[in-house]
Amino acid sequence: MIRTEDELRREIVEVGRWVHRQGYVAGYDGNISARLDNRRILSTPTTIGKGMMQPDDLVVVDYEGRKIAGQRKVTSEIAMHLLIYKRRPDVHAVVHAHPPTATGFAAAGLSLNKALISEVVLSFGCIPLARYGTPGTPELTEALMPLVGSYDAILMANHGVVTCAPDLERAYFKMETVEHFAKISLVTEILGRQVLLSGTEVDKLLAARQSYFGPGTPAIERSAVCPIADGVQSAGTGSGTEERFAVSQEDLAAMVREALAEQLKVKS
Repeated sequence: MIRTEDELRREIVEVGRWVHRQGYVAGYDGNISARLDNRRILSTPTTIGKGMMQPDDLVVVDYEGRKIAGQRKVTSEIAMHLLIYKRRPDVHAVVHAHPPTATGFAAAGLSLNKALISEVVLSFGCIPLARYGTPGTPELTEALMPLVGSYDAILMANHGVVTCAPDLERAYFKMETVEHFAKISLVTEILGRQVLLSGTEVDKLLAARQSYFGPGTPAIERSAVCPIADGVQSAGTGSGTEERFAVSQEDLAAMVREALAEQLKVKS
């Protein structure tokens, strides 16, 4: 469905409230944009709280990042958005934020590339980590350049997360899914146990991506880097030799608290 500029302005303002309400941004963090046509991009400006925006606060820029309309200044990170629009004709919306758990992985130099959850493999393939680039400089776009053609969500080292989609709602939901998966991944790290999907299962999910999300969806081939799968057996089809045990919810919570305490001791 084609949106008018007024509709897109209202949608960006609403998405700004969502990311703020979820705690994915703080202060003036983050930026959101939408493709108006093949000449113009509608974007949030610099130095504005994403939960406090009004439609008239947004700015219109051309594909070189020059402001065409609007009272406020263009965000210094507009080049990141423009790179994605130029490389991905299927993309019409971009969301950049700093969701705490996913950004924690990025700050630790870790991608979310393990085949732990089938829906994440189907939706993203995986969520890679771009090397660090100073925000607002060509370093950032250079770091993202090898990844934007294939991935709808990217962690940016020591920075945050960027997601893209055919519309604003889906771009926001991808951000929500990234943070949700980061929390799940963190729990498996704390528990010290991860059961990955098999290579065969991952291949089936990757092959189904275009039938689920349309012909413009980038094809992703499984590699040794992304997504990492269990090449031996399927999740849930154990060999029978694994040791299994049951714990109560209270015991599990206590184990997680103890694991966190041990981690803090090691770091101190």
